[in-house]
Amino acid sequence: MRQRAAVLCGAAVIAAGTVTALPAEASAPHRSDASQAAKPSWKKCGTSDYPTLQCASLSVPLDHDRPDGRRITLALSRVPHTGAAYQGPLLVNPGGPGGSGLTLAGFVASSLPPEVAAQYDVIGFDPRGVGKSEPALNCLPGHFDPVRPDSLPADPAVEEANLARAKGFADACGAKYANVLPYIDTVSAARDVDAIRAALGAERINYFGYSYGTYLGAVYAKLHPDRVRRLVLDSVVDPTDVWYDANLNQDHVFDDRHRAFLAWIAEHDGAYGLGTDPERVETAWYAMRTALAKEPAGGKVGASELEDTFLPGGYYNGYWPYLAEAFAAYVNDADTGLLVEAYENFGAVDASGENGYSVYASVQCRDAGWPRDWDEWRDDNEDVYEKAPFMTWNNAWYNAPCAFWPTASRRPVDVTNRELPPALLFQATGDAATPYEGGVTVHRLLRGSSLVVEEGGGNHGITLSGNTCLDEHLAAYLADGTVPRGDGEADAVCAALPAPKPLESKAASASSRGSTLHGLLGFRG
Repeated sequence: MRQRAAVLCGAAVIAAGTVTALPAEASAPHRSDASQAAKPSWKKCGTSDYPTLQCASLSVPLDHDRPDGRRITLALSRVPHTGAAYQGPLLVNPGGPGGSGLTLAGFVASSLPPEVAAQYDVIGFDPRGVGKSEPALNCLPGHFDPVRPDSLPADPAVEEANLARAKGFADACGAKYANVLPYIDTVSAARDVDAIRAALGAERINYFGYSYGTYLGAVYAKLHPDRVRRLVLDSVVDPTDVWYDANLNQDHVFDDRHRAFLAWIAEHDGAYGLGTDPERVETAWYAMRTALAKEPAGGKVGASELEDTFLPGGYYNGYWPYLAEAFAAYVNDADTGLLVEAYENFGAVDASGENGYSVYASVQCRDAGWPRDWDEWRDDNEDVYEKAPFMTWNNAWYNAPCAFWPTASRRPVDVTNRELPPALLFQATGDAATPYEGGVTVHRLLRGSSLVVEEGGGNHGITLSGNTCLDEHLAAYLADGTVPRGDGEADAVCAALPAPKPLESKAASASSRGSTLHGLLGFRG
């Protein structure tokens, strides 16, 4: 799913969205299991925020079917348990694919109730290809440098320019990582998770994943249901539409979230002066987009960069006040300074983002089949754009390398599971990155699971973000396995947190934005 949105592809004539049984070779026993696992050598790597954090590395096969062949390295982190009652390792993953989980271990350990966190070794990891794992992929540095072509293909020249960029990225990945790309996928990452389990000396693991991390966790559980003790999935990927259809479905909900943001601005006209009618505010936003397509703000923020800047508001409404300030300053005062600052804080892609995108594309283009005929992409995205213009074409170009990807694609994994202990799922009804239906679907596919719904919420990654009701269910489950049981579609319902308020001072900087969790999760995933 697009973690800056999602990426994806297909080569081996597999219809997008079809789900098959897990490949037989993925579920067979392998010599790379516990018998060959070497225990990690932990060293202190604490930060001011997470002083007890420790780091290590783990060697795993590039190809788990050839354990004696080339090996790669995974970067691990740990916050050790401190309590007498020890419940084993809790592996955490922030999603993406392409997100680094090293710091997430510190965040989770410090955000859970101390008496619960004390019972676990909280384990973070950079999945294969990510961050401090080796090799760390970076297919084409500077791919997202401003100013990019307008995402809206209003004429053939703009469409060709965007297609050339997409193909250039795919070609660069193939030239640079030809021997690695066939092994950058979710099943391989899930088998890495089992290598981590074996290296930790644990018979079973506890797992807590956000966003794409929910799919990784569900795939691991399919591979090894007997090695899962507890399973928490927050903001759940729908495994039945990975990945092409998933992005088209995202576009509709992101458009809804963008309109909710514009309606919030209209409710606070006293702060922003953009009018009390949401449609008028929407007209002003698209007029700003048109103007920036002709004259980018500060030579950096064109139409595509504007979409990048405002997309995070679809993930987390805590960003709305900062985005609204930048929007109002541009429209009311012709001031581009706050808009450029917002782009640099929310939309710009740095080296870690380039790495994340490279892994993101590599995993999802390999995971499932994508159309190789651009006419199909064009027709589908034009249809969606008619109803949901905000990010449809931006999302399409973000994923377009999958139309040209240099590897064949695997088949998606059928994560249906009747062998797991009770799993706990969390889902907001208005989540755009992983729409609500995904949580309902996985709840049905994982027998015995419980679904906790944040009614009216639209944020992505909803636990450990200030909602006490959600966090109480999480803490109870991790403490002793307690899950809620209900009669309806949801087993428990929590009210959403209140909408944010405008900034008290316009001097407030976007650099102070948001919660720690949403900074760790990143975007598009």
